[in-house]
Amino acid sequence: MTGRERMRRALACQKLERPPIWIMRQAGRYLPEYRALKEKYDFVEMVKSPSLATEVTLQPLQRFNLDAAIVFSDILVVNEAMGQPYGFREAGGITMEFPIEELRQVRELDHEGAVERLAYVGQTIKMLRDSLQEEKAVLGFCGSPWTLACYAVEGGSAEGFPKTMALANEDPAILEKLLEKFSKVLVRYARLQAKSGADAIQIFDTWGNLCPQGQYEKWSLKWILEIVEELGNEIPLILYARNCSQHLETLASTKINCLSVDHSQDILEIRKKLPPEMAVQGNLNPELLEKDPDEVKVEARSILERMQPHSGHIFNLGHGIRPMAKIECMETLVETVTNFAKTS
Repeated sequence: MTGRERMRRALACQKLERPPIWIMRQAGRYLPEYRALKEKYDFVEMVKSPSLATEVTLQPLQRFNLDAAIVFSDILVVNEAMGQPYGFREAGGITMEFPIEELRQVRELDHEGAVERLAYVGQTIKMLRDSLQEEKAVLGFCGSPWTLACYAVEGGSAEGFPKTMALANEDPAILEKLLEKFSKVLVRYARLQAKSGADAIQIFDTWGNLCPQGQYEKWSLKWILEIVEELGNEIPLILYARNCSQHLETLASTKINCLSVDHSQDILEIRKKLPPEMAVQGNLNPELLEKDPDEVKVEARSILERMQPHSGHIFNLGHGIRPMAKIECMETLVETVTNFAKTS
């Protein structure tokens, strides 16, 4: 069975001999071949070059027996395409060229031509599809409207996003218009990725957990559901929602195909509370990949054994892989998952 077929069957909640495996942000900074490229090109330059982005995307698959390639990109390409460029601080973290503070700035964001300016992502996915053929799945992604708005209003990454929270409480009309614009662009962006050859799209609602009690549905989930409803059954959608257990009842009622679970949650308990047609993804702690291979093996097998018989389970980390990850730990993780059916 090819990786592409394994992924499709997992998203359809069919039983498999083992769960498919891919790793969030898999092309990461822990690979020496990636670091070699990074010495020649900056991150944004690589993202915007289809040939370089394809090369980086394929690097992990040349080392490990993963079932899917996750396109090398960034959620903030959407902000940039709308007229708000992004970059990276020398000390770490994201910086936007300017923060969104006024309704005038929201109106100036160009949502009509944004997807055309993201054509390079579609070109990268087409190149990946041509390279991988039917052997591996190709996964596209985007940020949720709320998560993109957090960076847009804050002007970059920040602990707790205080400016965003203040705007949401004090001038919700500005936030509403911003979220509406992001939602419209994201629908078209998901279609671009699907048309180019992506087998599924993962929506990262990374900062939905910042929404206070009673506001998650209004500030974040409402806009995700608009995207889901608009796309219908055009392409499978995976939602990464941090600390999702507090909103599980609401999430379980959506038409999301798969819920991605972070490593702070009990994935088995979440699986039990979801409808049988909704798959789950996750959720090994990425910090384990910075420790000892034997510990990785024990913890990975624990998740696999608890999640038997693997109906609708995609093995993944509970968050993105970090630069400090050890190659030998990744090797052990992939071997543990891919060989699990032979020993269980």
